[in-house]
Amino acid sequence: MEEFKVKFKEQADKLGAEIKTMLQEHGNTVIGETTLAQIYQGMRGMTALVTETSLLDAQDGIRFKRRSIPELREQLPKAKGGSEPLPEALFYLMMIGEIPTEEDVENLSAILQRRSHVPTYVFDTMKALPKDTHPMTQFVVGVMALQAESVFAKRYAEGFSKKDYWEATLEDTLNLIARLPHIAAFVYRRKYKGGKAVQPDGMLDWAANFAHMLGYDNEEFKELMRLYMVIHADHEGGNVSAHATHLVGSALSDPYLSYAAGMNGLAGPLHGLANQEVIKWIFEMQKELNTEAPTAEQIGDYVKKTLSEGKVVPGYGHAVLRQTDPRFTAQMEFGKKHMSDDPLVNTVWRIYETVPGILQALGKVKNPWPNVDAHSGALLVHYGMKEYEYYTVLFAVSRSLGVLSSLCWDRALGMPLERPKSVTTAAVKRWLNKEVENLGD
Repeated sequence: MEEFKVKFKEQADKLGAEIKTMLQEHGNTVIGETTLAQIYQGMRGMTALVTETSLLDAQDGIRFKRRSIPELREQLPKAKGGSEPLPEALFYLMMIGEIPTEEDVENLSAILQRRSHVPTYVFDTMKALPKDTHPMTQFVVGVMALQAESVFAKRYAEGFSKKDYWEATLEDTLNLIARLPHIAAFVYRRKYKGGKAVQPDGMLDWAANFAHMLGYDNEEFKELMRLYMVIHADHEGGNVSAHATHLVGSALSDPYLSYAAGMNGLAGPLHGLANQEVIKWIFEMQKELNTEAPTAEQIGDYVKKTLSEGKVVPGYGHAVLRQTDPRFTAQMEFGKKHMSDDPLVNTVWRIYETVPGILQALGKVKNPWPNVDAHSGALLVHYGMKEYEYYTVLFAVSRSLGVLSSLCWDRALGMPLERPKSVTTAAVKRWLNKEVENLGD
């Protein structure tokens, strides 16, 4: 653990010095312009954040420390006998900036295993909720209950130096990442499996142990969890879950509070809940068409019907990407390797062959291609996880790797409280009418 801390601190000190010099030399350099439309329409395309862990490219998709999804699948260490990258290895990369060795990953896995115990009171708190409560609500309540364990909160209350904020944040980050699979598995077993828990297996890696505690000991499912946790881990800093975690963390809220805030954002229908909506839409299509294997023509007609009702086709389109999401492609490759004859998976591929052309014909869709959510549900259903309301919890466990490593970087670099300026529409009107010189007046 000390070696990991030392490596991270060396990277943070080096980058911090570079940033300081850059601000001294170029602090007044203008990096772009903001339009009125951007202010009113969700700040799309406004460069206003720095996130050290990943960068989203419109053509190449997400890159982690400049490495693409295909490169991660090739370069990151894998479990013995496995072919998918280990999530611990990606966390190491985001924190240290280097591809870890197998020994580095084994050490990190061991660190997480030693920190994985969840106090009984956390489960008791979750049990107080009705069993039919949405899985994401139960999950976030568990995280909030666990907040009592925060190292950062305790040390801040006692009083400690700003230069040590990063270390307490890292302690919380490792503890939280280690415990999240237990909390998430508890939600699944409580809501869908009669409350019968599956005890952890200390010999397994982080993702495989999560699969085991969910009740899935199929080796392919463990491989799927490793891939799932890697490709969903981060998506630069402007998405709702990452930005919310950063924003709340900028107030020096501890990692538990910050992460919980981000996951409440992930639970929104326009963000992480989308993977739930995709599989729900496919099930509804199959039911209405009375077939598990609809033809391309049937899919096309159903898509047009969906659009005519003023609805969107879930899993298609992206705010930044302008081609097929590499995360979709990674899952498609996994499907072709492990379940090429599965009717549902083949339906996903048939939808992929059908939908982009229909959306392109509309003439107003910037990105008609599938995103990560378009495929994940079908892979999970193949192995028996049909409870699509739970899928966002899987997303949340994965996303912890990115948003919490980003929070460690925020604290190590001394990122300040985030407080952008806002204006009223009345102020905008005065500015447009040239009644005032500056929009903020």
